[in-house]
Amino acid sequence: MPRTALVYSSRFEQFSYGSQHPFQLHRYGLALELLEAYGLLDLPGMERRDCAPVTDEQILSFHTPAYLKRLKEFSASDEPRADFMFGLGDADCPVFKGLYDYAALGAGATLEACRLIEEERFESVLSLAGGWHHGHPARASGFCYLNDAVIAINWLRERGRRVAYLDLDAHHGDGVQEGFYADDQVLTISLHESGVYFFPGTGFEDETGIERGQGYSVNLPLLAHTDDPLYMRAFDEVVYPLLAAFNPDIIVAQIGADAFRTDPLTRLEITTHSYAYIMRKLQALQIPWVALGGGGYDLMNTARAWTIAWGAMNKVALPPRLPAAFVKKIRQQGYPHTMLLDALHWADEHDRGLALDALERSINVIKKQIFPVIIGGELAVLL
Repeated sequence: MPRTALVYSSRFEQFSYGSQHPFQLHRYGLALELLEAYGLLDLPGMERRDCAPVTDEQILSFHTPAYLKRLKEFSASDEPRADFMFGLGDADCPVFKGLYDYAALGAGATLEACRLIEEERFESVLSLAGGWHHGHPARASGFCYLNDAVIAINWLRERGRRVAYLDLDAHHGDGVQEGFYADDQVLTISLHESGVYFFPGTGFEDETGIERGQGYSVNLPLLAHTDDPLYMRAFDEVVYPLLAAFNPDIIVAQIGADAFRTDPLTRLEITTHSYAYIMRKLQALQIPWVALGGGGYDLMNTARAWTIAWGAMNKVALPPRLPAAFVKKIRQQGYPHTMLLDALHWADEHDRGLALDALERSINVIKKQIFPVIIGGELAVLL
């Protein structure tokens, strides 16, 4: 059995974005219930680890002092507050009591996950509460207050590690890209719904990095209705060869589940079929990796996705049907799901044709602009 760790703190359940907000923190509890139902919380090679908040010094490796000061000020207040210059207090990033403590704890979970790889030599680690990839140096955005991935990767970079950051969330990982846009020791790859009409409006193929980082920022914008076969093709033709060629010391993967076809906020059409395929491929690379929960606003999809990821990390083949006792329990909560693993999904023929054409154009651009930098000229031509 591989040596793995699950990082999570029950303190996350003390916070809330609000009952009407899409980001519901009780999804963590739902995921843990499913992991337990499959017997995945007492595997012989795994450990469960708590976490501590990141320090101000660690936060300031990416975020500005002025932003941190305002975040703390608002976090301590009992009154409704807003500062739109810092992205605080709008519908996406509400202000609530203890906001700073929540964000610092989440970033601490991701840092602990990376520390377990770096210092304790775990093979793979899952942090349910991580993946706040829209956080900017001086601005909250897209439900994200502190950018946990950038903070943790900066910690790894201080130790001389080369890192590949892979983002599978339906939204472009703009904050993480910003953090390493001029760095050739961090390869960022983001597969996401195209930003032409979709938040955050970035993540196009020509965003390839600057200075030393030119060629180390990779974006694969996907049209709405991209389905399982197209998503797997994108991974196989772009992501997998780049990860293998870059050969990082560690992979940090944001494994958001909002690219699923039933997610209420997005228009991609993947299922657990392609998601499970990608998790197995990541594990097969045999590179130490950290998985961060990321987005996902159909809560059962999120629970299923993280269960699949944790199963892959531990090399456990999971039954395709959800455990009967779990199904009985969730039916009382209004969930109709009975399957963990979905059948391969193909989108409507017209929509799929448009998505296919766009994917092929994007792959060609990336192979011309990125592959020679990461893979090398001659081999890049063959691929």
